[in-house]
Amino acid sequence: MDLSQEFWDNRYQSNDIGWDLGVVSPPLKAYFDQLINKELKILIPGGGNSYDAEYLFNKGFKNIFVVDLSKTALDNLKARAPDFPSSNLILNNFFDLNMTFDLIIEQTFFCAIDPSLRSDYAKKASEILNSKGNVSGLLFDAVLNTTHPPFGGSKTEYLGYFKPFFEIKIMDEAYNSIKPRAGRELFFIIQKKG
Repeated sequence: MDLSQEFWDNRYQSNDIGWDLGVVSPPLKAYFDQLINKELKILIPGGGNSYDAEYLFNKGFKNIFVVDLSKTALDNLKARAPDFPSSNLILNNFFDLNMTFDLIIEQTFFCAIDPSLRSDYAKKASEILNSKGNVSGLLFDAVLNTTHPPFGGSKTEYLGYFKPFFEIKIMDEAYNSIKPRAGRELFFIIQKKG
């Protein structure tokens, strides 16, 4: 399975990005709207066109970082939000990051990586979070594809990956998903143990 930098950049160049809503998803928008601390250091891994980062930036959050393998996707964000700091757009692999954050926003990245890396994702997320840091966002709660992203899964499966490293604050069906994803998304907040 080819999930290389070239693979992802080609998907963005050819606009083969069916997961891309073109706006921040309603569950994440509702979550962002209740965040108070605008000093939070936030990471959006596999952020793609990153409407989430743009939304947060426009709300006054200035410490937002997006990491993606696609230069095209990062360029798309910069074109829409020219004042977004270029130094916070990281062309790299999430697993190679060597920074720490207060909050990781999950939206379509977890389901885009090879499922064999899911335990590694949980471990890496805990390593790059500050004490009591959170991972928050959405996970697909559905059987999807087995040979290419997006890869689905279930709450039971996800708990197995996250429980060794995180306290599960919430992991329930999202009540405000877009219609095509209704009943197929989990909204979750997990907090780093220790």
